[in-house]
Amino acid sequence: MSLYLAILLFSAAFPFLLSFDRKVRFYSLWRSLFPSVLIAGAIYIFADIVFVRKGIWGFDPRYHSGIVLNGLPLEEWLFFILIPYSCVFIHYVFIAYFPNVAAGARTTRAFSLLLISLLMLLIVFNIHKAYTVFNFSLMIIVLVLALLFSIDMLRRYMITFLIMLVPFFMTNLVLTGSFIPGEVVWYNNEENLSVRIFTVPVEDIGYAFALVLLNLFFIDRFEYFYRRYITGR
Repeated sequence: MSLYLAILLFSAAFPFLLSFDRKVRFYSLWRSLFPSVLIAGAIYIFADIVFVRKGIWGFDPRYHSGIVLNGLPLEEWLFFILIPYSCVFIHYVFIAYFPNVAAGARTTRAFSLLLISLLMLLIVFNIHKAYTVFNFSLMIIVLVLALLFSIDMLRRYMITFLIMLVPFFMTNLVLTGSFIPGEVVWYNNEENLSVRIFTVPVEDIGYAFALVLLNLFFIDRFEYFYRRYITGR
């Protein structure tokens, strides 16, 4: 088994096994989760294919299975299923056990607008850096969508994302070359800010933030649709 695949399976194993916990009942969200994962994953996979072709990043063959589709190893395709599953699980576990804990609506709006302004400035001053522009642009788009249509979800996400950062860094440190020779995923530093937290490019925080938030946004919209038009609740 490749190192990349082992990391993915380890990340998703416990969330999957605990999906049937009676208090969380995460499996009840599968009807919304899986279409959301496919839609959000399609956006990221398209960008991923372009990034590889443009040399913005790539994958060390020592650490993946060697099964490559459209320039991406099989593990990279699975990444956009297993990692969102695990992160969304964390979000809903937190809600199940701490249903009344959320950032204030005003605080969420103010912080989001401040963050959007900062991201726009970073894009303007780094418009030639493709990885930076992609991550921060998508982050802005998803934040605006959440502010307009899913503010309650965003209020909770501002808390749960801080929790997600712990397993995110544990996983991404290995993927970006900590503790191993070379990198599972290598980056062309001319296409990013060249600022790293240990071995993790700072843009990867935005990458994770937008990827999970986009999945949560679609889940929220699908659940709204089911409640209003299917179940009538």
